[in-house]
Order: sequence, then C-alpha cells, then structure tokens
Amino acid sequence: MNTSNPSTANAKPSALSVTQLNNQVKQTLEGQFRNIWVAGEITDIARPHSGHVYLTLKDKQSQVRGVIWRSAAERLRFDLQDGQSVLCQGDVDVYSARGTYQLVIRRVELRGVGDLQTALRQLQQKLQAEGLFDPARKRPLPRFPRRIGLVTSPTSAAVHDFLEVAQRRWPDLDVLIIPTKVQGAEAAAEIVAGIAAAHKIQPALDVLVVARGGGSLEDLWCFNDERVVRAIAASKIPLVSAIGHEIDVTLSDLASDRRALTPSEAGELVVRSRDDLSNELTKLADDLRLRIFQKHANQQAQLEQLSRRPVFTRPFDRITQQALWFDEAELRFNRGIQTVVEKMRQQLASAAELLDAVGPLKVLARGYSVTQTADAAKLVQSVDQVQPGDSIQTVLVDGTLHSTVTSKSTKPK
Repeated sequence: MNTSNPSTANAKPSALSVTQLNNQVKQTLEGQFRNIWVAGEITDIARPHSGHVYLTLKDKQSQVRGVIWRSAAERLRFDLQDGQSVLCQGDVDVYSARGTYQLVIRRVELRGVGDLQTALRQLQQKLQAEGLFDPARKRPLPRFPRRIGLVTSPTSAAVHDFLEVAQRRWPDLDVLIIPTKVQGAEAAAEIVAGIAAAHKIQPALDVLVVARGGGSLEDLWCFNDERVVRAIAASKIPLVSAIGHEIDVTLSDLASDRRALTPSEAGELVVRSRDDLSNELTKLADDLRLRIFQKHANQQAQLEQLSRRPVFTRPFDRITQQALWFDEAELRFNRGIQTVVEKMRQQLASAAELLDAVGPLKVLARGYSVTQTADAAKLVQSVDQVQPGDSIQTVLVDGTLHSTVTSKSTKPK
C-alpha cells in the first residue's frame, strides 16, 4: 500500500511568466547564436528613409527576418536586390516584447541568383524568343468601353481601388468581377480559368483587367506562371495587367496589351473620364464654331472683293470695249484693203506705161513699119520668107498698105 504526504501531492510546479520565458529564450539564443553565417535568398527587401535595410532570408522550407543597420548598409560593396542568393554574417536578436527574433546582419556576401529568380529569367527568355512580349502584337485599348471584366479576388483591395476610380470617371460603366485566387498554389489555374470564362461572357467584354495588390515575389509568383502568361498573350479581348505596385514587374505585365502600375491606374487607363470627355467635346465644338466663323468671314471677304470688280459693278463696259475694238478693227481692215488696192492700181498703171513705151504702136509712131504676110499670119523678117508675086501687107502708124512683091534683093554679107 502506497502512502503519500498530502501536502506533497497537492504541490504545483513553479510557472514562468511570458516575460520570463521570452527573456530566457533571448538569453539562450543571443548567447548561443552569435557571429553566425546564414545562407539564403533575399526577398521583401525594404529601404526606409532611415537608411536601414529590412529583408527576409529564405530557403525552400523556411524564412527569417533580417535587418542591416545603416552603418553596416553603407559598407556594402553591392546593391541588394530581391532574388539574390547570399551569405549573411550576424547575430540573432530576440525581441522579447513580441517573442520574435531576427538576424542582425553585419556582413553580406553574394552567392549568386536565387532559384526563383533563375527560373523567372529562364522562362522570360523562352517566352520572349517565342514573341509573346513583342510590342508589335499588342493591341490598343478601346476608347469607350461599355463592359469591363475584372479578374481578381473579390475581397482584395484591387477591386475597391479599380471600382472607385472607374465609377468616378464614368458612373454608368458595367464592370463584371470574375473571382479568382491571386496567391497560392491554386491561383495560376484559377486565373487561367477566369480569363477563359471572360471570353464566354455575352454580350462580349470590351476590355479585360487582371489585377491584384502588391506583395513579395512569392505572393506574385502566380503571375509569372507560364500558363497565366500564355493565357494573357492569347486573349482575344484587349487585356490590361495591374499587378502589384510600380516596382513589381511580372511576366504577365510583359505579355499584356497594356501594363498599369496599380489597379487604380488601370481604372484611369481603361475608363475615360466623362468630365474630361465633356470638356474635350466642348473644346472641339468651340474650335469647330471658330473655324466655321473664320471660313464664313473669309468667304464673305472674298465675295465682297469679287463684287467690287468692274465686271460686276459695270458689266456692260467690257461689251462696249469689245464693240469699239471690233469697230476699230473693221476700220483698220477697210483702210488696209483700200491701201492694197490703191497700191496695186499704181503698180498696174506703171506697168501699162512701161508696156506702152516699148509697144509696137509707139515704134510705128516713130516712123517704123511692120511687114506681114497677106493673111497677117506671120511677120516678114527676112527676104527669104517671100517670093516675087507674093502678096504682103505693111502696117504703118496710120493704116495698112497691101502690095505685091515684084522682086527681092539680098543684103550683101
């Protein structure tokens, strides 16, 4: 039979307070993990104005927060970037108030590019070689979309940011939210399915927006998934990517028709401001009225200038001038004809006088005569033309003599 002391049986072990526990953990960890080297991949790097650098070191299974105070950060020989594989030397520091710890880094050595960054670079090179990022294949966004599809998580801040801007710019816009996960192992498949579902919506969507808020490289990794990138590139609907913040660039951004730095900017890119459009239309109307007025004024001035021309002020002056010209031309023509006729008459008279001076009658008047055969058929120019007994006639200035040849004699040679 076992017996025991009641006071001993009812005794309870001494309990530690949370503060005591954290302080003991702090003393243990900070005492044992000093000046250690930790290998990992940098992610979630932040650089506030203080000059300190905050980051996360991770491997495939775990991660730990780290800090590089300003004095140590200024001694770094290279710029820290997400995705770098590094060796960090430092001490474990426990924040006992929260029960958390971090690595206070004093020295960083670059080991190479991390696994995720390597995979991302290789996939980017592959898709770029296929032409998925070619600017020539990107399509312009419609100027006045009526129906917009938004592929994102329905509970995300991206929905609120996009809708707030879109409704402010065009209140009557029709925005359809296609719910998907935007983070985690299942996100890529759901985003691909959401883009496919958008193409089946009727009436058809005018533009499609794929959006989510900012996050770490791991949080946004689904938008670097090859399936998502190919679905975005193959979209028949003009597609805008609005993933993360300005510094976050994913392969989905490169494959989309237009990249927005934030979901809010996507609202500004996709939806035109109704007020801006109204102002633009007012300006165009004013410009049109001004041009019409200027055109009318120019034509009125031209018309007035034409109306002052003599052809309109004195339309019969030209007819009168033409009539006078024709009259003068007729007079010049008649005078010309008369001059030509008179000149020809004078030339004819001169020729007649010349002919008269050398004519046979004038010769006869000077005492010469012309002998012809009896029938006046031939002139008798030689004694050989007649024989004794032939009848001849002699033409004198005042008449004709008829005679018979009784004899003839030849002039001695």
